[in-house]
Order: sequence, then structure tokens, then C-alpha cells
Amino acid sequence: MNHRSTHRLAAALTGSVLVILLAACGGGSTVDEDVSGGEAPQLVTIDAGYVSAVDQIGLPIALEIGAFEEQGLDVRLAQPFPTGVDSLNALQAGEVDFVQVGTPGIGAAQRGLDIVLLGNYSGSASKRAIDDTMAVVARPGSGISNADLSTLRGKRIGVSVGSINHLYLIGLLQELQIPVGEVEIVNTAPPDMPVALQTGGIDAAIVWDPWPLTITRQVPGSEEVVRGGGRIPYVGYIVAMREFVEQNPDVVKRFLTARAAADKWMRDNPDEAAEAATRWLPGTELEIAQQAMQYNVAQLDPRFSACNYAAMDTVAQMLAEQGVTQPGFDVADRFVPGPITTVMAERPDLFDDLPPIPEAARIDAGFAYDRDAALVACPAA
Repeated sequence: MNHRSTHRLAAALTGSVLVILLAACGGGSTVDEDVSGGEAPQLVTIDAGYVSAVDQIGLPIALEIGAFEEQGLDVRLAQPFPTGVDSLNALQAGEVDFVQVGTPGIGAAQRGLDIVLLGNYSGSASKRAIDDTMAVVARPGSGISNADLSTLRGKRIGVSVGSINHLYLIGLLQELQIPVGEVEIVNTAPPDMPVALQTGGIDAAIVWDPWPLTITRQVPGSEEVVRGGGRIPYVGYIVAMREFVEQNPDVVKRFLTARAAADKWMRDNPDEAAEAATRWLPGTELEIAQQAMQYNVAQLDPRFSACNYAAMDTVAQMLAEQGVTQPGFDVADRFVPGPITTVMAERPDLFDDLPPIPEAARIDAGFAYDRDAALVACPAA
């Protein structure tokens, strides 16, 4: 099922009525006709999907502010998916043309899904590590202390296995020098985490916004014990099937332009973006959305650089070391940098408020990835 925001739908209906009335008064023009004599341009219809998370809200916001329409696209949004795995399943089934997904894309590609990465919906093109939107929430009486994170040892930790919150747990444990085997990983979907904490099914939940903020409100006595810290490279990509990208290069470029415009708008208008998030993320309170948006805007960097290749490569290696994915993930085979680097060159105004990309990390459509060179070019945090 697809949906639109209420006020844009109302505006569209009002506009349609106005055109019909003008046509009746002006000699028989129809909605599909240009009264100046030529035919009105037809919008290209595209289906897209996003996960129910603040860091993915740029997709519906692009719809709300008219960024897609400005690019000649009629984007229809699927109902929010609970996880990236669900969004990839919809992409594979042909239900959507674009999705926003991070770490689950590695496993999907290794299982034969021919996806490519086109731009960031969250992350950084100027450094390797950024994770402001991730947090650990502990239940009351868990014994987990933010003053001594070694208290995570032996605890039941809820994550979505194979997703970015799982990766954050791995990075956190590595920093603490705690073997992963010394915690109990409980595969838990974000909507189930509050109940799991309340019932003692898990001692702590690791998850992306708005869930950490929501959980601390829903579970009395729970507290956020860790947030961010540059422990992992946050990877979140705009993804499509390779065949679709090859057959629709102009649509891809226009889609990425609209998404970049939405990200710029959110960076400039975080309070308005938070208010929009309450419409697109069911049950999200305005105060929570406002808090979450402050973390989110720090990661709204749609550009590509060598840093993004290194980030995905690092993520793939971390997950493979834990047996979550297979080793040998070919990062270079999955990135298609041409469309977004073209947008970066043609629309610098959409990126001029972002930190500069290190000179050695800048790329073009013909970029050849070298891990060692990328790690040197990109600061860790």
C-alpha cells in the first residue's frame, strides 16, 4: 500500500479541481494538456521504500517538500518497513525501485541479489567513523553502568542480527576488549525491544533513533548508557537493482538530486524535519523526534568518497569475523559512484554546508578502490 502526506494529497486534489474548473471555462483543455499549446510534461512514476527510523526520513520528506516533483518524478512510498531486510525483500520482489539500507545489503548481495549502492542516506564522506544515531538502553536493575561499560559482560543484548545495531555492539565490545562470546546476543526487532526490556528478556537494547529515546519513555527506569562515540562507520545507502540503474540512468540521477535536496533542507530546518517525522513514523512524539533529529542531521551526507568504500569494507570485515556474513565481500563491485558524483559536480549548492572531503579521498565515476589508500585518505573520526 502506498501513501502520501495528508497536506500534499489535499494540495494535489485542490490543484486538480482548479485545473478542471479552468478547463471548463477555457475551451476544453484537460488536466493532461498544457494551456499554452504544448502537452504538459509527464512525471515518471517510481516506487521507493524506507525503514521506520529517523535516519531514513529524508525519503518521505523529499516527497513533502516537492523535491521529487521538481525532478519530474512521481514517487510512491511503500509503508515503512521494520528492518532493512524487509525492504530488500520488497526490492527483490519488484515492489519498489529504490530502498534505503545499510549492513543487510552485504548478506543480500552474497545471496545473489544484484544490488548496487548509489548514494548515502546516512553516513559521512569526510571520515570513516560516525554513529551519532546509535545508542544502548539498559533496563532497570540490569547492572549495566555507563561509568563501567565492562558490566555488559554476561548480559543479554537485543540487536537486529546483521543490521547496523548488531555492528555497533561488535564495535563497542571490541573497544572494551570483551569477546563477543561473553555476551548473549538476542535477535530482536526494534518494535519488540521495549517489551523485551520490560519482561527481562533482554538486559539492554542497541538500536537507532527514535527507538532509544522512545524506549526510555516507555520503560520506566530504563536509561541510555551509551550513545555514538565513533565506534563504527555508520553505513546507510540508497540502493537499487543493477539492471534498473543501467536502464534508467537519468531517473537515478534525478532521484539522487531530489534526495540530496531533502537532506540539505533537513540540515537547514531540523525542527521542521522533526515535525514531519511525526507524520511518517507512526507513534513518534514531537519532542522525541526533535531530539533524534539533532543526532540525525550530523549524518546527512549524501556524497560518495573513498571514505564510504572504506566504511562498507570495514563493516563487511567486522560482520564476516563474527560469522554473520561471508568473507571476501567485493566492495568495488557494489558501488556505482557515477550518478552521485555527477550530482555533486552539477549541484554544489546542495553540499556546500558539509565538511570538505579530503583531497585524497575524492572520487569520480571511474574510481578504483584501494583499501590501504582509502584508510590513509580518510580520518578515522
